[in-house]
Amino acid sequence: MTTTTVPPETLAARAAYILRGNDIGELTTAAPQLYPHLWSWDAAFVAIGLATLSVPRAIAELRTLLRAQWRTGMLPHIVFGPDAGYFPGPDVWDCGVADTAPAGVRTSGICQPPVHAIAVRRVLDAGRRNGGTDRDLAETFAAETFDQWLAWHRWLATARDPAGRGLLEIYHGWESGMDNSPRWDQAYAAVVPGREMPVGRRHDLRHVTDAGQRPSDAEYQRYLWLVHQMHEARYDDDKVRDTVDFRMTDVFMSAVAALSSEVLAEIGDEFGRHAEAAELRALADRFRAGVLSTVSPETGLARDEDVRSGQRVDVPTVGGFAPLLCGGDERVVARQLDLLTGPLWCGHPALRYAVPPSATPELAGFQPRTYWRGPQWPFMNWLVWWTLRRRGATGLAAGIRTEALRQLSDLAFGEYYEPFTGEALGSAHQSWTAAVALDWLLTAD
Repeated sequence: MTTTTVPPETLAARAAYILRGNDIGELTTAAPQLYPHLWSWDAAFVAIGLATLSVPRAIAELRTLLRAQWRTGMLPHIVFGPDAGYFPGPDVWDCGVADTAPAGVRTSGICQPPVHAIAVRRVLDAGRRNGGTDRDLAETFAAETFDQWLAWHRWLATARDPAGRGLLEIYHGWESGMDNSPRWDQAYAAVVPGREMPVGRRHDLRHVTDAGQRPSDAEYQRYLWLVHQMHEARYDDDKVRDTVDFRMTDVFMSAVAALSSEVLAEIGDEFGRHAEAAELRALADRFRAGVLSTVSPETGLARDEDVRSGQRVDVPTVGGFAPLLCGGDERVVARQLDLLTGPLWCGHPALRYAVPPSATPELAGFQPRTYWRGPQWPFMNWLVWWTLRRRGATGLAAGIRTEALRQLSDLAFGEYYEPFTGEALGSAHQSWTAAVALDWLLTAD
């Protein structure tokens, strides 16, 4: 039984209340005030949580994202809802300049990690577990949308791995989902905006009273400059790659691509798409090999690379645990499991809850209250838990689940958590935080 400071049924009821409260119809806002739109990888985790409450509503969430798919196959990192106050909003992105942008939908012009096949898997499992109409709806959805998910993976494999190295490239830290992680410091230091970029309309600082929890204005100048460069290139994949000032391989995103390609292949086989399943398994193998090629023999962590300089980045962040997600080498994974549970990470004596911080507390410049520079993220705990269970490390997975639920017993459902005190930080009532709590609490598998 899960040990929490509140009864599990209370935790589940509160999580369901938050998820329903953030629902504005066809999409669930990432958070009611700070993030009033749909974010790509948020939507996947939100669908996982919604599937415990309503399989049809979970399907609707993923369909909303798919309606925003670009003609290239890219799934954009933001699908904008009706809220007009968010910055940078659709006017800044101005994706209408792109020939391949979707018609009638306002989106950003970049992507996020491809976790979506995992959500399709969980929705399909929930439908089959419930039976009846839910089963029929989930199976119809998976079959009908398979080609769209396949197009997304094919786009990643071509536009974002042009050399076929098995390492996805990103052109903005936002694409990694770990916006201001120390992983990107070196690359961002080389980004010099060619003109002043307006940051006065920043939406986040109106809802988070402690500016130290968020990226600085100087960082936002760089973020917006990269958006400007992409807009100047009309979001053309080849032109962006050649001109943008930020060009990094992302080992974590590559590992997610390997894992999700494997999951999507399994779904393909279930629906008779055997040739496509074989293609997806080949992609999984390619990305897995790419991730493993970056592992440092000294630290045991995977490393990103600055594509322009060819220099690898040795910074101990949670992204370095990419091999745990994709597997492929038992010795590497075994070493990573030792690292994860050891004193530099989950076993660090100062942590209130034994779940992965976004960077090791031993990192110089570790910032326990600042976004991806130290705090713990509940959805990341879920992804690690789910992957460990899938790989057979059930004991370790159970421990992470227990600790993660203890962390959420404050009922704040924070965006991220201070690792030493357990304080909820960032946005409260975060949808994907509530969603993963529901999946932990209301599913038996």
